Amino acid sequence: MGELSRRSVLTAATTAALGSAVAGCSDTLQQPRSVAGASGTAAAGKRKVRIIGDASTADTGAQPNQPHAVPLEPGETPPQFVIFSWDGAGETDAALFSRFLKVAEDHDAKMTFFLSGIFLLPEAKRKLYLPPHHAPGASAIGYLTDAHIRATLEQLTKAWNAGHEIGTHFNGHFCGAGGVREWSPEDWDSEIEQAIKFVMTWKTNTGFTDLPPLPFDYRKELIGGRAPCLEGQRNLLPTAAKRGWKYDASSPGGMQMWPSKREGVWDYPLQAIPFPGHTFEVLSMDYNIMANQNGGNPKGDPTKFDAWRTQATESYKAGFDRTYHTNRAPYFVGNHLETWNGGIYMDAVEQFIQQIAGTPDTRLVSFRQFTEWQEAQDPAVLRKLRTLDPGHGPTEGWKQFLGTPGPAAPTTAPPPAGTPAHA
Repeated sequence: MGELSRRSVLTAATTAALGSAVAGCSDTLQQPRSVAGASGTAAAGKRKVRIIGDASTADTGAQPNQPHAVPLEPGETPPQFVIFSWDGAGETDAALFSRFLKVAEDHDAKMTFFLSGIFLLPEAKRKLYLPPHHAPGASAIGYLTDAHIRATLEQLTKAWNAGHEIGTHFNGHFCGAGGVREWSPEDWDSEIEQAIKFVMTWKTNTGFTDLPPLPFDYRKELIGGRAPCLEGQRNLLPTAAKRGWKYDASSPGGMQMWPSKREGVWDYPLQAIPFPGHTFEVLSMDYNIMANQNGGNPKGDPTKFDAWRTQATESYKAGFDRTYHTNRAPYFVGNHLETWNGGIYMDAVEQFIQQIAGTPDTRLVSFRQFTEWQEAQDPAVLRKLRTLDPGHGPTEGWKQFLGTPGPAAPTTAPPPAGTPAHA
């Protein structure tokens, strides 16, 4: 499941330049009104099931274990949202998908799993994939074994029933020259349609007739994704908007600010966060931390693993502390289910979650859930939140700042070309 490193861009935060890079728990038993009241918690076996197509998927009704989003009251402090997402989510012998489902369960967290569509397509059927501008079956990432496809299907069912989001990481992960950054809106539409098809026809393609269907209609479930290597968003957005997607997490980088929309789609970038021991900042993703530690080598010097693990954990925590104590911007943390450098980045994410578990007003949610919260808010409140710079809270305090709607804030422009990034 290794992914290729390619280049993209990120602008520095207001007071720090980024370092070099080659290229998102809470006391949810007492959630505040802003994210509270789980609904749809009936077990899948008790819900009405409508089989779809070849029985690879089924409509089982509303997703279980979802919070109910309500507007902030005037003067209320916003919750601190933390959104963890996983690129190319699949279950291999490393069992990282199942590991983080357990971590999420332990801390009452919800996450977004960006599934690569070809992870449900057997390699023997690889030529069913027709990637734009590439030969049939071509892919910059590997296909899963049959056993790993089975394991991935099991984890996808568990994830959705637990309340996690299943987004998309598209299919072939083509970066750089000839890759997704050169794709047209029509190319993206083809890629998305194929990703959906592979999810909704896995029984036909695998022959695994002994497995139950996935418990969701992916045509309805899919409302956002993250493009390979954070490239190609400009031409992806028109297609996402046309398909009715709510958000896109493919931005090449941003700052810890409240998000805005681009072409009618919520733009959720990875963020520049403090990097302990350095004056520059790093993107909030495991690969970019690794790239700044050893140039992106996933098999680095084992004698440095402990120090790198600690640095990664502290970097995630520093990003959380900055926004939690200031503007309360949502914190987007992106990762890959990978064992790079002995799995230290997986350890760092888990340690970070343990550190923030129980922090007052903190909500670990999926991109879908955060989007639903945003869309439940008064637009004037969101505009006012977008006036707060990274690391700066309201000088007059939240009660006065959000006591009445404020003036419209300018839409955040995409960052200029700068330091490369990766996803």
